[in-house]
This record gives sequence, C-alpha cells and structure tokens, in this order.
Amino acid sequence: MAKEKTKLMIASTTSTQNSGLFDILIPLYEKSTKYDVKLEVIAVGTGKAIRIAKKGEADLLFVHDPFREEKFVTEGYGVNRRAVMHNDFVIVGSHKDPAKIKGLKSVIEVFEEIAEKGFPFVSRGDDSGTNIKELDIWDDTGINPKGKGWYFEAGANMGDTLHITDQKRAYTLSDMGTFLHFEPKINLKILFKGDPMLRNNYSVIAVNPDRFPKVKYREAMDFIAFVTSLEGQHLIANYKRHGVNLFYPDAIPSVMSKKK
Repeated sequence: MAKEKTKLMIASTTSTQNSGLFDILIPLYEKSTKYDVKLEVIAVGTGKAIRIAKKGEADLLFVHDPFREEKFVTEGYGVNRRAVMHNDFVIVGSHKDPAKIKGLKSVIEVFEEIAEKGFPFVSRGDDSGTNIKELDIWDDTGINPKGKGWYFEAGANMGDTLHITDQKRAYTLSDMGTFLHFEPKINLKILFKGDPMLRNNYSVIAVNPDRFPKVKYREAMDFIAFVTSLEGQHLIANYKRHGVNLFYPDAIPSVMSKKK
C-alpha cells in the first residue's frame, strides 16, 4: 500500500487560483520536489487567508496585501516573507463606459467620476487584498461609498464579482490576472490602468514553526524556494492569457528579459 503523501496547506488569495497560475505551478513543484507532498490550496480573500494562518491551520501564505503581510510577520505569526511577483489592478466596466473614465489621468479621478455621476460600482466586499486596495483608493478620494445607492458589496471572490459587475453593467476593480482569465466569458473591458497606485504585489510567507510546531516548515520553505527560483520565476514570466502576461516575476525580475 502506497504511503499517503504529506499535505502542504497554502492559504492563498483567490486571484492566484482564479488566474489559473496554480494549475501550472503546483504540478511542476510536486514533480520536482524531494518531499513526498501534495499541495492543497485554501483560496479565500487575503484577510481570511491571514486569519487561517494565524490559527496555524495553513503552512504558508501566498497573498497580496503588503501592510497586513508585514504585520503578520512582525506579530510573530510568519517568517521568511519573500516577494514572488506582481501584476496590476485595473478598472473594468461595460464597453459603453457611461461615466467616461477612459482617458482620465489617475485612479483617484476615476473613482471620483464614478461617484459624482452615481454609476454602479461593485466592490468585492470580502476583506480581500483587492477589496482593501479599493477601500484605500476611496479613502484617498475622501469619499465614503458605503450605503450609497450606486455602491454594491458582493461579498464574493474576484471571478463572481466580475460576473455581477457584468450583469449590473457596472464598474469594478480587478486584478489583471483574474480579469484576463474570465474575459472571454464576460462583456467587460479594461477602461483604466497604469496608475502606480494600482501595482499589485504578491508575496509568500512561511507560518512560524516556533509559534505553531506542527506546521510543515521545511516543506513550506521548499515551496518558497521553488517559486522564487529561476525555474519558478520562468514559469511565472511565461504564463499568459490571450498573449498577455498575467504576472511579472519579482524574485528574479531579469527573467522577463530572458524569456524562452
């Protein structure tokens, strides 16, 4: 009887799962590692992923909320935080663009225009990294959208939020990877991108074995070594949808100029 593989639990943002990236990374990692492991992904919003890790119910985090990541490490829950990759957040909406946001100069102007004209905006409303980024932008505009008739909180992952946005002919903030993955199934287009505020950084963090002795720390560090290695960074650099890169490597950024 074959020995059961060790489970390595990753608490992750839904965007890495929804984008399809894990479907490429995980099988190749499981094939190449010296450890007899089976990776399991708990794909939830970043806030929930961090709460799971804080209870020792995951071996590592793969998330995109720099402030909460740093707090997680500072408070002693995590160790060895490593930058893995980035992409961008984008504002998407119907092709008609009723608020006329296309061509505006900054994401602050975009949010102000949507609010001023009262066109529907769908928030993930799920304490995810994307949701926190959206709320940070609203905060910078000085506008509190909650309770307004045009503001809808989906309480959903990015894929479901995109479908709701499509149904309502609304606007939303999405990570680029998930949007490109779902683009063929929805009637939305990217209407604004490129503001430096919209950079979306992803990191991995091992759960601290001093705090949670039962976590699989060696295996977690092995996975971290893989995704930040030349091989892992090449996989990320070469992962595309419709000819467009979904993510850009940050552990070894130079692989972008040496892509196969």
